[in-house]
Amino acid sequence: MKYYKINLQNIKKKFEIMGCEDIGSRILEKKSNLHALQINNIHVGAANILKQDALSIGADLAVPRGTILAKDKFVNVILIGTTKHFEILSKKELAQPFGLQKLAKDLKKFVKKDANVVKIMGVINANNDSFYKNSRFTKKRAIKQILQMIQDGANIIDIGAVSSRPGSVAVDEDEELSRIKYICDVIKKEKLYKKVDFSIDSYTPKVIKYALKSGFKIVNDITGLSDPKVAKLTAKYGATIVIMHMRGTPKTMQNDPSYDNVMIEVDQFFKDRISIAKKYGIKNIVLDVGIGFGKTLEHNLILLKNMEHFLHFGHKVLIGASRKSMIDKIVPSSIENRLPGTLAIHLDSIAKGASIVRTHDVKEHFQAIKVYQSINI
Repeated sequence: MKYYKINLQNIKKKFEIMGCEDIGSRILEKKSNLHALQINNIHVGAANILKQDALSIGADLAVPRGTILAKDKFVNVILIGTTKHFEILSKKELAQPFGLQKLAKDLKKFVKKDANVVKIMGVINANNDSFYKNSRFTKKRAIKQILQMIQDGANIIDIGAVSSRPGSVAVDEDEELSRIKYICDVIKKEKLYKKVDFSIDSYTPKVIKYALKSGFKIVNDITGLSDPKVAKLTAKYGATIVIMHMRGTPKTMQNDPSYDNVMIEVDQFFKDRISIAKKYGIKNIVLDVGIGFGKTLEHNLILLKNMEHFLHFGHKVLIGASRKSMIDKIVPSSIENRLPGTLAIHLDSIAKGASIVRTHDVKEHFQAIKVYQSINI
């Protein structure tokens, strides 16, 4: 008898290769996937009930010292268990008091996983002041770069004409449109939108409308639908909205950003903005936590470590950390030398469920993702 430890990623596939029955593979998969759910401000009575119920089925609940004696009325806890455990508790807690009914209804959202088809979003900046100079392309050079990105493996190309780097200032909408008009016109004339999906990186209604009329299918709004006109346009053209979280504006966002709890606050932001999107009839939604947009290194790392959490909304998650300054804060490096750090962040985010990767380096990401997926099939 010989043995070796295996990776639990795509464990269902391993069961199938072994020759397990389909129904058996699904049952075993639920028993193989371990989850940890942090629950803040839970009533101490609920914590003690949940602890006992978790232990009774082989799961567990980490609680603060003194919880059993109800030392504090509300506590923070961590529920640990497999997908199967969470499913059992989602039924078991429906009959319990202290707000456990709501937890029971929400538990399944945090373990549901769909097949993760990763798409690469290439970045083109039609302005001369974006933070990475090698992403700046105007008019004919932009068209040439679009064609190169398609050849390199891009699924989406995100085009913007206004820098959103820390400290940047917004420009007049007519100036923004003038920068991107030629590119939009060629995309429409040459029907390039049939080769790849185009995304407009803007929060200006006039610019967004022109892009959507030119065949763009995605609106990448760094203000997260703060303008109702953007929501109406997105819905009217049946486009996908990328809702990004940002604290403040590009000009002010890095002026000492602070949160009581960045995970909870970003989660609430998404909840509110998803509600707005649905109110206006937007059907396709993508979420972006906004790495570097009003966040310290610590905030960015917390969001990255817990990226999987945001899948509970049932929408695709986009990661965009391409060559950002957080890499320099971990390992001092110039913008030109941040590709390795970018790949590390993006591959880890894919492992945590991100399905759209926004990058300046399409070719390198295409190769890295293909190799990563081959290892984890």
